[in-house]
Amino acid sequence: MYRFVLTRQWVFLTLMALALIPAMIELGFWQYHRHEHRVAQNQLIEANLRAKPVPMTEVTSPGHRVPRADFWRAVTATGTYDTAHEVVVRMRTDNDDKVGFHVLTPLVLSDGRVVLVNRGWVPGGDDPRAYPPVPTAPTGEVTVTGRLKADETSGGSGIKDRKGLPDRQVMLINSAQQAKYLGRTVLGGYLELTAPAPSDGSPEPIADPDHDSIGPHMAYAVQWWLFAAAVPVGWVVLVRREKRERQEEAARAEASRQEPATA
Repeated sequence: MYRFVLTRQWVFLTLMALALIPAMIELGFWQYHRHEHRVAQNQLIEANLRAKPVPMTEVTSPGHRVPRADFWRAVTATGTYDTAHEVVVRMRTDNDDKVGFHVLTPLVLSDGRVVLVNRGWVPGGDDPRAYPPVPTAPTGEVTVTGRLKADETSGGSGIKDRKGLPDRQVMLINSAQQAKYLGRTVLGGYLELTAPAPSDGSPEPIADPDHDSIGPHMAYAVQWWLFAAAVPVGWVVLVRREKRERQEEAARAEASRQEPATA
């Protein structure tokens, strides 16, 4: 009664089930590795945010590519803001997902080198091509504290670096680009300002990166593995149902053949 599994329909169904099982197992491990990556990233963010701030000049230099291990590291810098060369970064959202601009102000150190400081978010006006109202940066020598971030690239951020933008507007925060614009030596990466906070709340400080949630990846991994386990169970259930239906059909056929003889 199980020879039906050798028919074309059942051979195709069996092969498809055999292909689905390893694919679902692999998808489960893919989600599990994403879960592990998220947990490791959360631990890195928390450790770097809690670490004692160090001078930015100790962890980066001109042309330096900030490694992932230093992302969000607490850093400090002392210098004077160059507001004449301040730019805004387009298409950035605030903590409530409203679209506006990030304010990027060069901080000139005592040796003439520059640290890029992201001072925070400001709303845009009615004309997205117009330069938005930006609160004036503090004058004189200041010491700032913030989170070290790597230079943004189109490949890493997914943001297209558009050309022909209005004056003093950019799409990416990139030290090499700003070095050309300023004509100065710029340290690699940039500082995301956390202190001192503006007294009037503008620019709006950028919130700490999320390092508490772990996302749904572990749940997705378990789901894929359950699906993989359900495939052979489902195959057996279908086989047994097919066998039962064939037995019932055979019994009905036998009964119909015996009815005339009985009559």
